[in-house]
Amino acid sequence: MQKVIFRILSIIFILNFIQPSMAQTESSPNPEDNFARNGVIAHRGAWKRENLPQNSIASLQNAIRLGVAGSEFDVQLTADKVLVVNHDPDYEGMPVEKSDYASLAKHLLKNGEPLPTLESYLKTGMSQQKTRLILELKPSQAGKERSLLLAQKVVEKVNELNAGAWIIFISFDYDILKKILQLDHTAKTMYLGGDVTPQQLKADGMFGADYHFKTYEKDDQWINKAHEAGIQANVWTVDDSLFMDYFLARNIDYITTNEPELMLSKVPDNIHRPEWQLVWNDEFNYDGLPDSAKWTYEVGGHGWGNNERQYYLEKSIENSVVKNGVLSIIALKKQYKNQNYTSAKLTTYNKLSIHYGKVEVMAKLPRGKGNWPAIWMLPESYQKKTEPWPLCGEIDVMEHVGNNPNSIHTSLHSELYNHIKGTQVTHFAKLADVFDSFHKYGIEWTKEYIKFFIDDKLFFESRKGQDGRVSLNEGWPFDKPYYLILNLAIGGGWGGEIDDTIFPNEMQIDYVRIYLPALPNSLND
Repeated sequence: MQKVIFRILSIIFILNFIQPSMAQTESSPNPEDNFARNGVIAHRGAWKRENLPQNSIASLQNAIRLGVAGSEFDVQLTADKVLVVNHDPDYEGMPVEKSDYASLAKHLLKNGEPLPTLESYLKTGMSQQKTRLILELKPSQAGKERSLLLAQKVVEKVNELNAGAWIIFISFDYDILKKILQLDHTAKTMYLGGDVTPQQLKADGMFGADYHFKTYEKDDQWINKAHEAGIQANVWTVDDSLFMDYFLARNIDYITTNEPELMLSKVPDNIHRPEWQLVWNDEFNYDGLPDSAKWTYEVGGHGWGNNERQYYLEKSIENSVVKNGVLSIIALKKQYKNQNYTSAKLTTYNKLSIHYGKVEVMAKLPRGKGNWPAIWMLPESYQKKTEPWPLCGEIDVMEHVGNNPNSIHTSLHSELYNHIKGTQVTHFAKLADVFDSFHKYGIEWTKEYIKFFIDDKLFFESRKGQDGRVSLNEGWPFDKPYYLILNLAIGGGWGGEIDDTIFPNEMQIDYVRIYLPALPNSLND
């Protein structure tokens, strides 16, 4: 058999900010047509990596340079009713609300800037049409009346400058946001407090929720509920890479972070991926056993290291058959040798090896307790017995166990990070209809990272050396050829209790496709 090994030395990504369409202002034709939609909000501007003052004009300009979707800043009202950009109630030891602006402005920021006024900040932000201005109104320590006065003054200044198209208003004070909507019903407002339901936010005319990450962790469906209610959702303040992955996988609309550079590297809408070229596939548009030119079988009933209860058979049309354009891997309640169940395990070993690239499998999963379907990959070194598991590495594109219905798992295993030690790099989330509908499960795999996708949406990502993970073979054994595996296991350490009424039980595969980035025309020529 001819063996194909695909090697990609590098994949280059370039930033590509995609623009939505929104409203029009007098100062510029359709400014909202051009705002970036990568969902990254720089917290108090992009200040951290450049060691800039928070809430400064310089940090705003840096956020604009990065191309983030929004730059957040805080606004307060001085004693002489000047709107200033500052987070804390005090500035250089002086209470902002009890001090006049002239006194405050005598103390420069560490980069030599004066304390920004809202007007100067807005004018800087309005000089471009890529980054929104996320304006937080700080509730007054002097009471509700002054808080509402702040809202009034802010709306007046925004309207005076025709800056409305750039602004999303946020606040911990719900009455401030209601006041803004009373003054301008077209304003976009997002509540920070975390204690109002999506339905109530929608009913009150709010654009969305801007909640702390712990609020969403308490209710894993909160973001879905927000979208069902017709509002948007932001999370703050997320600086940890894995938390970023968590919220990206849940289709959060915005992520506020002190690490916008890191966040930008993760956002699918912010990345121009290379055009992919299909290099290997099985569409299963034939009948009978799986194509022997593309698939091999693994055979046996020794438990496969997990105390599994099935015996995998070779070329058993009862257990693996192609019909009506679909490959079915079927588990049966049937005695064979030492096991009470039969199934099939197909692999591309000695047919196809993959060393970086893109994998897509369109699959519908079986229902019922005891089944354990998987789409996964092992390296050739494992089959050749030159590296034992888990040193060899393992890439789990999709795993599902019937005892935990609709929970899709993706994982990476290595010598240092594996499920035996409880250190595996893993992620899971609920899907609504894995049993009745086909979903596309896939990965994009390069020298730098492995990204997991479901239906072309980023589900999880792991990077070499991320968060201190060792980048040598013991921690990142993913720089060598792997082969693909499709199987349906029964029972075992994870599959658990088996319901014998579910059989015959089957995983259906509509297609398997392998891609490499298309070569530039100059190289093809």
